[in-house]
Amino acid sequence: MTFKVAVIGGGLAGITAAIALAESGADVTLLEARPRLGGATCSFSRDGLTVDTGQHIFLGCCTAYRGLLAKLGMTEHATLQDRFDVTVLAPGGHGGDQGFAPPGVGRAPGANGQPRKARLRRTALPGPLHMLPALGRYPFLSFAERMSVSRPALGMRFVNPADPAVDTQRFGDWLARRGQSERTRRALWDLFSVSALNIDGDDASLALAAVVVKTGLLGKNNAADIGVPALPLGELHGDAGANLLAKLGARVALSTKVAAIEPDQGGGFRIELAQGAQGAQGDPMTADAVVLAVPHEKAAPLIPAGALPEQTVAGWAGLGASPIVNVHVIYDRPVMDLPFVAAIDSPVQWVFDRTRISGLDRPGHQYLAISLSAADQYADTPAAQLREQFLPALAELFPAARDADVAEFFVTRERRATFRQAPGSGALRPKAATAQPGLVLAGAWTDTGWPDTMEGAVRSGLAAAVELKASLSTIGVSK
Repeated sequence: MTFKVAVIGGGLAGITAAIALAESGADVTLLEARPRLGGATCSFSRDGLTVDTGQHIFLGCCTAYRGLLAKLGMTEHATLQDRFDVTVLAPGGHGGDQGFAPPGVGRAPGANGQPRKARLRRTALPGPLHMLPALGRYPFLSFAERMSVSRPALGMRFVNPADPAVDTQRFGDWLARRGQSERTRRALWDLFSVSALNIDGDDASLALAAVVVKTGLLGKNNAADIGVPALPLGELHGDAGANLLAKLGARVALSTKVAAIEPDQGGGFRIELAQGAQGAQGDPMTADAVVLAVPHEKAAPLIPAGALPEQTVAGWAGLGASPIVNVHVIYDRPVMDLPFVAAIDSPVQWVFDRTRISGLDRPGHQYLAISLSAADQYADTPAAQLREQFLPALAELFPAARDADVAEFFVTRERRATFRQAPGSGALRPKAATAQPGLVLAGAWTDTGWPDTMEGAVRSGLAAAVELKASLSTIGVSK
């Protein structure tokens, strides 16, 4: 393949598509509006710290993403657990038999002020039996609630995520009809669904929840094993992606925003660059084909007339957006002795130790990051108010934090971290192909069959490359 391709958007979808096309022999130029690659998975520097745009993890079942890491030479910097293992903490008081206690309401101190603790660790049994022993001992649910979990788990095997009728249903309603109490949904099911789908667990699309449960929890016994990057995302994805593309002969143009895409009479495309874009010099670029790999709200105004029905493009607005907020705390001493923990009965959801990965150069200090998914209520809350709420919440979970001094506290926000993965969203997600030969779509918001995750983004990039190669073969573009 010797055609000229412009990939617009330098997130994981664009990086993946650009690599696949360059490996096929295409003359690839990757255009990214920001000064760095990585999209929603990049890093920035703050007072000597390397801060990721958000805490990202992946699972053993994320085969496409793990394939990209291997291609980038980054596998050793993003290793998986030997088996799924998550510590779950809750403030002292109110056990599972006493019903659901909303965060901050009616808690009595636990013994010696210690948090309650559970450990969910899979066995070596084949899936789906591998999680049963851990769920059977889960202390945050009553015996009856633990016994009720098997009914929806088994029932999920018969849910078809590709069925349009399934996409119209709320996950919470489906669970409630199968005997899952409010407490069970908050203390167990939300642990997996909220972080995976970035929406309140009850409000999630049943179709997307089914993908998470069937693939991650009911599939192979190693499918849910967790991987946490050991390098900043900017190095893991952006720098490594740029290096590989350079080796493949592709060009990367950063700080280069595309203003318009217009089909030309010769069968290719004319790409107008925004004024002031580095390297633009007022001249448009031309390409035989285009991969449009930007978020849906940015893709809509760039789609050439006739490439897709107007109602389809207008429908993308219905995908909306869900925010993720990250609360960063640096203590003057270690307060957490695990790489990450989950929490229930607390405003805290997941906490990660970022000390080493951030390059923190303060002896004895520890840097923790709280990742808050479905964070609509926190998206515009001032940092001072978040400090008042989350420092006491951390002290409830980590007793050592009660005597520690806070050296630094800051907040980062991803207001449009994912599309809103609610019922009906599946019908709005487009395929890679368009009616315009040589123009394809990529991005985790497209119809990948997966939620809006790193895995979904990589799958979309691969699908776009396959579709584009087939399209160009059909129309016989060769230069």
